[in-house]
Amino acid sequence: MPGPKDLDPSASPRALLGAELRHAREKAGLSQDDLGQRLFVSGSFIGQLEAGTRRMVPEYARLLDEALGTEDFFRRNCGVSAKSRYPEHFAEAAEVEVEAVAIRQYAPMLIPGLLQTSAYARAVNRAYDPTAPEETIDEWVEGRMVRTRLLDHPTSPLLWVVLDEAVLRRETGGRAVMAEALRHVAGLARKGRIIVQVLPFSAGAHKSMEGSMRLMDFEDAPPLVYFEGPGTGRLEDDPATVARLRFTYELLTASALSPEKSLALIEALAEDYAHEELP
Repeated sequence: MPGPKDLDPSASPRALLGAELRHAREKAGLSQDDLGQRLFVSGSFIGQLEAGTRRMVPEYARLLDEALGTEDFFRRNCGVSAKSRYPEHFAEAAEVEVEAVAIRQYAPMLIPGLLQTSAYARAVNRAYDPTAPEETIDEWVEGRMVRTRLLDHPTSPLLWVVLDEAVLRRETGGRAVMAEALRHVAGLARKGRIIVQVLPFSAGAHKSMEGSMRLMDFEDAPPLVYFEGPGTGRLEDDPATVARLRFTYELLTASALSPEKSLALIEALAEDYAHEELP
């Protein structure tokens, strides 16, 4: 297991807690595995807390205070690191993706958040909650657009996305919105910023028909996989689960169109959407 990363405690509340956890653990003479056993979690989970790639929740904060004799330090401070602009079920995944060096995602129903345009994100969020006030939708869309800034860096993280053909053909927000959204994805691929493949309907049954998945790799922490459903989401670090889902992703890429053919299909459908908008 890689050693814990040296953190700047002033960087964020999560970084501060990670640095303090590492200090308290080492002071107690415990390895990450030793401490993990006391909390009934893996040593890699402790490493992720120390690296700031996992959020400390009250349940684990209480157990850490008990195991390390830190009185109520972690319980008092974990609430600050838990504040987020994102829904609770997605907050940790959204926050941890900024630390990833590589993200591999299968999207069965919609364009992934990191690749969405503002208009597409608005249509998706309005569909999620048709009765939400406009100000709430504005906040959600802004949160989504903040996430897309992750791609402002020219090379990092590596983003490799497999889009089900249904993503391209499900008219979300109207044809003009779809034309813009697909052109945006194609533009990122044309610039070499992302790798995108389309899993065509002709591929038939496949290993990930039950839903989406996102694999995230980190420089100084074990990989994670994120599962998501309606109003729910879960991060998983179990090595066997991560390995199984990585194999699933590899099968999807093998069944998908090549990046070149995928780009051609995306651009052709974008033109179809745009052309049909003309009077």
